[in-house]
Formats: sequence, C-alpha cells, structure tokens
Amino acid sequence: MLTRHLNLRLLELVDSSPAVVLLGPRQVGKTTLALAVAEQRPSIYLDLEDGGDRAKLADPNRYFEDHAHELIILDEVHRMPELFQTLRGVIDRGRRRGRATGQFLLLGSAALDMLRQSGESLAGRIAYLELGPFDVSEVKPDERDALWIRGGFPRSFLAKNDSESLQWRRDFIRTYLERDIPQFGSRIPAETLRRFWTMLAHHQGQVLNAANLARSLGVDGKTVAGYLDLMVDLLLVRRLPSWQRNEGKRLVKAPKVYVRDSGLAHALLGIPNMEFLLAHPVVGSSWENLVIETLLSVAPPGTEWHYYCTATGNEIDLVLQTPSHRLWAIEIKLSSTPKMAKGFHLACADLKPEKRFLVYSGTDRFALDADVEAIGLLELATRVSQAD
Repeated sequence: MLTRHLNLRLLELVDSSPAVVLLGPRQVGKTTLALAVAEQRPSIYLDLEDGGDRAKLADPNRYFEDHAHELIILDEVHRMPELFQTLRGVIDRGRRRGRATGQFLLLGSAALDMLRQSGESLAGRIAYLELGPFDVSEVKPDERDALWIRGGFPRSFLAKNDSESLQWRRDFIRTYLERDIPQFGSRIPAETLRRFWTMLAHHQGQVLNAANLARSLGVDGKTVAGYLDLMVDLLLVRRLPSWQRNEGKRLVKAPKVYVRDSGLAHALLGIPNMEFLLAHPVVGSSWENLVIETLLSVAPPGTEWHYYCTATGNEIDLVLQTPSHRLWAIEIKLSSTPKMAKGFHLACADLKPEKRFLVYSGTDRFALDADVEAIGLLELATRVSQAD
C-alpha cells in the first residue's frame, strides 16, 4: 500500500475529536486508510452498503453501547442518514464517561445530505478530512507521468498497463453515472450528466461560461448550476474561485472549473496514453490541473486558494493565502524552458504577494528574475505543505 500523507493527520483527528468524517469519491482509498487506522487501536468496522451490517444497527443505541470502548468505523454512512441524531446522544454519553475522543470514524462519498445532517446534528463534536486520489508527492519520481495520464485513483494508477487503467476509468465513470449518483437522490439522466462532465473536461482551466454550457445541453443556466454543484459536492470537479478583494480593479468574477482527477478527464476525452495527451489541445490545462490538485492536497488547513484575473487579462493561475494570511502567486507552465508573461508581473503588482513562483515540468530550481523562482512541482509541493 502506498503511504498517504493524510494518514498522520487522520490519526491526529481521531485522537482529538469524538467523531471524524473522512470524505472522498468512491474507490479513492477511504476504506483502506480507515482500516490502517483500525489496526492501531480497538475498532469495529461496518459497511453500510452491506445488508448484514445494516441489520446490526436495527437498534443503534444498543449496538454502540456494546462497542463503547472501540473506535466504530461506519463506511458509506450516507446510506443511513438517520444515524446522525443517534450519534449525538452516544457521543455526549461517552464524554460524560470520560471518553472525549476517538468514538467514531465515518466514511462518505461527500453526499450533500450527509454533510448537512452531520453538521446540524454533530456541531462541535465532529471534524472533517478530505481524501483525494494519489498526488505527485505520494508516488515515486519515475511514476509521475503514469500518475498524470492515469490519474490517482488507486486501481487506475496501479493497473498493469495504460489500456487496463483506461478500461477501469471508463467503468468507474459509467458506474458513477448510472448507479452511484442516483443513490444521492439525483434524477439527472446519466447521458446528460456524462455530456456535461465531458464538456467540463474540454474546458479545463477556463473561466466558467454557464450560458454556453446551457445552450449546448439544451437546458437553462440554473440547471447547469445545479449540475455543477452536484459534481463539486461529490469531489469530482474543482471550482476555483476568482480573487475578489481588489476593489480598485475590474476583476473577472466567474470561477474556473477542473475535472479534479486528470485520469478521469483523459478518459472522458478519449486520451489513452501519454503520446496522445502530448498532442492534444488540452495538455496544458491538464498539466495545470495536476499542479493545482497536488498543491491543494498538501496545503495546510486554513489555506485559501483562488485565481486572479483582471478585465484586461492580467492573470495569476493560482493565488494561495496561507493560514497566516501570506500571499503566494503561482504561475503554471508545461514548458521545460519556461518564460514569464507580462500579465503575471502586472497582476503581482496589484496583489503584492510575498512569494512568486513559476512551476514547470522540470526539476531544477532557478531565478527567472529578482522576484520569481522557477521550481519543480514536487519541490513546490514540499514548500506549500510547510507554509504557515
């Protein structure tokens, strides 16, 4: 099993909070990570997609009482949303008995109802952690191209070859559209949602134009907004907000959108391997997406992220605001011989960031000018993970 950098953070949360929700898309490795935690302490695991395990919770208060001294792991907990009211009482009884932490670990595929109900029922009693696919910092240096083309879902990344990986991703997309998303209450036709998801893959890294998407799908803008909200809530699509805190400039307000896992984007676009990707028009935005997802996956809690773009086109691909409110400006280039755009310097003159980087596909680190460093993705990810 590849080591996930969230492993230590998950252990810390379990040891400091009565309940922890581990969120992430299906097949991303939540269960594997949870069972690794279970090996380190007395635990009981229930898969709520299994009828037998659901039957054990016919009387949840009794069951939880019988396992009061164990970490109770509930997988796919959105299948039994009525449990959240019960969990509140169980957690409070545990606190009165002196067990203030480590009572529940809840795994879910980021269903909106689960987040809403857990937030309302367990306010002050629950912590959240998001697990994404593998990122560049979690694989070997010679596996990074494979990660880019295949994406970071474990079974896709670890497949025997690109063909097997692509088939897994196609099956994953079909299963999500036809089985999983309807379980969350969505009645959107699978083929419509597939077309929408594919359009987003074609428009990676572009400012969202909901009106154009609506016309292409034959629906209205409000419907497109609902589709996008669903994909964002399921952690399948990234909505990168624009920076809106510079009142002296006319700024682009619409978000940019990305299919979060590069492998899923490539499967939606019919890109089977690296040779095809490098010749495809989406290659630059695909690289940009890989960089953004890697950096955001390692960013410390409390980090905020945006892009910056003025009406005149001066732009910063990624603006990070660290937990201590320092600004980092990051330009993203695929070229192995990167050059700075004038618009980046003009945008930095507006924001005055503390650090300025150009992340590119190479590994060497060097100064492009007095203010900007060119840096490889892995080294920048390390820097971001240590930001305060």
